[in-house]
Amino acid sequence: MVRNNTNADRQNTSQLFNFARDSYFERTSRPIYAIVFLLPFIFFYEVGTILINTDVLNQTQVRVVAFVWLQNLLGYLGAGSRLAWVAPPLVVVVILIGLQLASRKKWYFCLGDILPMSVECSLLAVPLIVLSLFLNSPAKEQDDIGQFNQNAVQIQTKALPIASMVISNSSSSPVEETSGIEADSRSLMADIVTGIGAGIYEELIFRLILICILMLLFQDVLGFTHKNSIVISVLISAALFSAHHHIVFVNGQFGRTVPFAWTEFGFRTIAGIYFAILFAIRGFGITAGTHAFYDIIATFINAIFFQQ
Repeated sequence: MVRNNTNADRQNTSQLFNFARDSYFERTSRPIYAIVFLLPFIFFYEVGTILINTDVLNQTQVRVVAFVWLQNLLGYLGAGSRLAWVAPPLVVVVILIGLQLASRKKWYFCLGDILPMSVECSLLAVPLIVLSLFLNSPAKEQDDIGQFNQNAVQIQTKALPIASMVISNSSSSPVEETSGIEADSRSLMADIVTGIGAGIYEELIFRLILICILMLLFQDVLGFTHKNSIVISVLISAALFSAHHHIVFVNGQFGRTVPFAWTEFGFRTIAGIYFAILFAIRGFGITAGTHAFYDIIATFINAIFFQQ
């Protein structure tokens, strides 16, 4: 009887793998841990976005595209302008609380796990950093000169960013989208802030929400097998995640993107698959944290070693 209860507990305490009950990996995959771990990031993004919009960019506004999508959706649902900055973070918290209730996992958390989670996210970001530097090496840039002019190659950062943001003039309606490459127009802090926002809201849109919707479509509506539904959903979400860094639809307009390159598209597609696997194994908190830490590390690498 004891043995059967233990097995039952193990089956209810994991994302994809059966981690031991109350172990570090089981605890930190809980949605409640994602809330506690990501709240400082959310606060930093909210405050940082206000500061960079007033102090750095003057008459322009910088916002993560996925954040804008949430704002627009909530606006259509009746959220007023006063809730424009508060509503998206509340959506993140409410969704995670819902997942916590549905999982029936314990609500307690240990603050001592926060530092190991940060270290884990930093280490999990390293493979993407290495891959990015390899794919965007000088040799690769020389191969791409036939597609882009020499000036475009010279301003290309060495660590490919995964932070898609909107830059818009407050005095005009056109929307300009950038993937973090035009570093000369923003400060280091602006890149860090947008990278953190991308880690939270892009993972919410493309992993937590989009993959669930695609799974419902392929498995429950179209009748695909569970395995095929997972594979197709992950590939589609990863491709859309990569594509939205090149072209984006915001406020009824298509944004101007950075020049399309198969190297960048392929890297971000691989990154999307990597984040999806990570989400299935370690949960939303670690996945969003890894995405944010990648953008932070890539920002510092570009600023220290590759800034023109």
